[in-house]
Amino acid sequence: MSYVVPLFVHLLCAAFWVGGMATLHFAVRPSAVATLEPPLRLRMMVATLRRFFVGVDAAVTLLFVTGVAMILATGGFRGVHWRVEAMMGIAIVMAAIYVYIRASVFRALRHAVEQSAWPVAAARLDTVRQLVTVNLALGVAVFAVAVIGRAA
Repeated sequence: MSYVVPLFVHLLCAAFWVGGMATLHFAVRPSAVATLEPPLRLRMMVATLRRFFVGVDAAVTLLFVTGVAMILATGGFRGVHWRVEAMMGIAIVMAAIYVYIRASVFRALRHAVEQSAWPVAAARLDTVRQLVTVNLALGVAVFAVAVIGRAA
């Protein structure tokens, strides 16, 4: 398999994940806050996140598969540039945060919405927002390492 194909898939997945977080954080959530009452907003955000997370599940998996494939195609882990190690380290942290959101916080958010426990649901959604803010910053850092690190 050519190195170009995994690189293309890798970049698409990274753009989907980081771009999706930016869209949700800077456009979808603020618009929902400005236009919807809490019960509708929380239901809408659960539905939106459920759909987005399906794509993120695939993107995260493909990011690791294609990342490792590219490393192996270029001689293995022993000779990787520092930026590859940095991207992999940040990606592991991002994936751990995502798994925590997906498996714990989002599950509690869905349950609270199903129970119409609006203050609890709002608190869980705020936790998602805070963690997404961290992951978004880390995702931007990965892009910076990938691009700026090429010059170093």
